[in-house]
Amino acid sequence: MRILISNGRIIDPGNDIDAVGDVFIEEGRIAQRSDQNMSFDRTIDASGLIVCPGLVDLQVRLREPGQEHKATMHSELGAAVSAGVTSVCCPPDTDPVIDTPAMVHMVRQRARQIELARLHPQGALTRGLKGEQLTDMAALDEAGCVGVSNADYAVENTLVMRRAMQYASTFDLTVFLNILDPWLKGNGCVHEGEISTRLGLPVIPEAAETVALARELALIETTGVRGHICQLSSGRSVEKISEAQQRGLPVSAAVSAHHLHLNERDIGDFDTRCHVLPPLRSLTDRDALRQGVADGVIQAICSDHQPHGTDAKLAPFSESAAGIAGVETLLSLTLRLVDDDVLSLPRAIAAITSEPARILGTELGQLSEGAPADICIFDPDTTWTVDAELLRSNGTNTPFDGWTLPGKVRWTLVAGQVRYEDIPTG
Repeated sequence: MRILISNGRIIDPGNDIDAVGDVFIEEGRIAQRSDQNMSFDRTIDASGLIVCPGLVDLQVRLREPGQEHKATMHSELGAAVSAGVTSVCCPPDTDPVIDTPAMVHMVRQRARQIELARLHPQGALTRGLKGEQLTDMAALDEAGCVGVSNADYAVENTLVMRRAMQYASTFDLTVFLNILDPWLKGNGCVHEGEISTRLGLPVIPEAAETVALARELALIETTGVRGHICQLSSGRSVEKISEAQQRGLPVSAAVSAHHLHLNERDIGDFDTRCHVLPPLRSLTDRDALRQGVADGVIQAICSDHQPHGTDAKLAPFSESAAGIAGVETLLSLTLRLVDDDVLSLPRAIAAITSEPARILGTELGQLSEGAPADICIFDPDTTWTVDAELLRSNGTNTPFDGWTLPGKVRWTLVAGQVRYEDIPTG
């Protein structure tokens, strides 16, 4: 199909473009319009709207295979495209674990059959995520993994982690790292501070993150592997990442959207919707994370999407399931940072498009000629109110229920195909 997207404000941070114009799509890719009299199969009038690359979300749990009672690929990839997300990166902690080429092929084929958002799986760093034996990373890479990770499971043996990084470095693979020291984390569930004392809940001190981060940065420096820190939650971690980058270490970092808006006080009286890992920390930490994104120390913002049913959040706080269903609020929470004068609009869009795409090593996240036509078209002037019961995700676990947020997605295109549209009536 030939599609013309006309008169939109094109924001393409990867190419430093911010201008009103047209985008032409042919055979699923961004093309040069060679003839002004060319006919189109479809024209989308984007007047007053922003046209940007499709969002790339670096951390999304789809729950399939293994936990289809919580969600499915169809439900969560559908939720993704409704929010302008055209690519999702999923950790390997499915059931079975993504630790063989066969599992990689299975999840990728399943996503292709659904024909919604693109799926980029991470391969397991160790077999069964047990932190003991290394996987065949070369085979996982060849099968289509964008990198390797041990998800939320700690590799406690530092020698095993060093060998894993050496192996990954040999094949130029990115290692995705979740940083929480298992011994300091223990059975904790909240930040160590005033709120944990008042509520009497077991804590996860800031040191659980900074100690783990220090180890991983030392190993990255030793092995030369390309490392990506999946989520930061503390100001001290931002400082350590900044120092490492200044010394030339090949390390990138992301932060979840909810850590940029919430802090430990939002837990209130045991609001389990605010039970996340890493935990919400102090207001000072939240502001430091915001500054880290503004300064470019933290390159990307992710949703850390973890859909749960209502029952999973009904248990006592420390026993409730951790995580937020966040893929549908990723764009709007990022745009709210613009409203809060934390980020410029191009920088905000870069943090959810070109920067995460660069971390994944893909040609996505930009609107260059010849690039895949993955596009999000949204209305920046329209607000919407989050209603957990009306989310397209099977997960209803969002602390943003009732929040009024900026930005309404009107069209989402993946490979030049319209996968979602919401045309206002009247």
